[in-house]
Amino acid sequence: MSPKHEEPGPATMVRAIRDGLMVGVLAVSLLYFGAGFLIPLALAFFLYVLIIAVSNRFSALPLVGPYLPGWLTLALGIVVVMAGMFAVMYVLADQATRFLLKLPGYGDRLEQILTRVAELVGSQIPDVIRDQLASLDVSLIAYSAFGGARSFLSTFLLISLYVIFMLAERGVIARKIELAATDPELSRELRRIMSDISLSLQRYVGVKTFISLLTAIVCYGVYRALNLEFAETWAVLTFALNFIPAIGSIIAVLLPALAALVQFDTLGPFLVVLLGTGIVQFSIGNFLDPALIGRSLNLSTLMVILALTFWAGIWGIIGAFLSVPLTVCLLIVFSNIPAARPIAILMSKEGTLMSGQSTRAPDDAARPETAPDHPGEDRKPTVSSVPPRT
Repeated sequence: MSPKHEEPGPATMVRAIRDGLMVGVLAVSLLYFGAGFLIPLALAFFLYVLIIAVSNRFSALPLVGPYLPGWLTLALGIVVVMAGMFAVMYVLADQATRFLLKLPGYGDRLEQILTRVAELVGSQIPDVIRDQLASLDVSLIAYSAFGGARSFLSTFLLISLYVIFMLAERGVIARKIELAATDPELSRELRRIMSDISLSLQRYVGVKTFISLLTAIVCYGVYRALNLEFAETWAVLTFALNFIPAIGSIIAVLLPALAALVQFDTLGPFLVVLLGTGIVQFSIGNFLDPALIGRSLNLSTLMVILALTFWAGIWGIIGAFLSVPLTVCLLIVFSNIPAARPIAILMSKEGTLMSGQSTRAPDDAARPETAPDHPGEDRKPTVSSVPPRT
């Protein structure tokens, strides 16, 4: 006779909720107070995934891709990603100098706009804006920007160091997991979780980078056609802000539109930038983006907004950029922990979990799965339905 399983009582549920809340509070505290250490590490992992994604694209090139050695595709991935980053930093540094030179002229133009606004709505709001602008110290802003640039450079060097060691350790991670896990089944589970995380992040980072780059190029064409000043800066910001879900594309439309309002004497360029780039963002964000990313991330829209709010509150603007990749990692980890699997189901798009995240019955859970030899190896995901709870 098989042993009889007892239903968990109220005391057990209370202890589980208590332990879950304690772990959650501890985790949030560590994320908040350890931001100085964790943010560069998270950015380094993001760059590492981007390099691997670009390297895999070179390996997948028709005709020549299968014949390229692994070290060459990895080197090409590093060169492409680093070249893109240096190009972005060069554009921002060059445009920042030009912006400081143009700032007095923008002040005069803004004064004219405020005068027009005062004629329409009264003088109270424009006077408040004038007082705020008069209190700005341009020299202090420039010094702060220079200090921020130095801090960014030191952080970038630290991130680069992390990435180098991550790439150096890439080939032995699977072997280390096998040696660290005494149970073969646990080893397979850990390798499968790493594979799911790697595949999901590579797909998201690769597709999102392509979509953001395409959006920035099209919007840059609109800026150049209007002779909008600092068009390169707005294009770079458009590329970066598209990584922030929901509100990033809105900010990427409003900033250059306001710049056009300040630069030109008529409302025509302002409306062209606002409507033109708005249509581009809407079209790509609502048609191309879902078609390319599809169900691979398996996150509900509400969860994306909640993740953006949470990570931005914990890590600021960097948290907003990394909110979706970090939440995808949590979804995959929760999907493979029986106690946290209901949370993963609530986080998912339609209550279904991908193949490595599937909620399996006890008999199926006992069967070992074949895991890929390397964490980055491609494996086609399949969708499984969540069995009804009795």
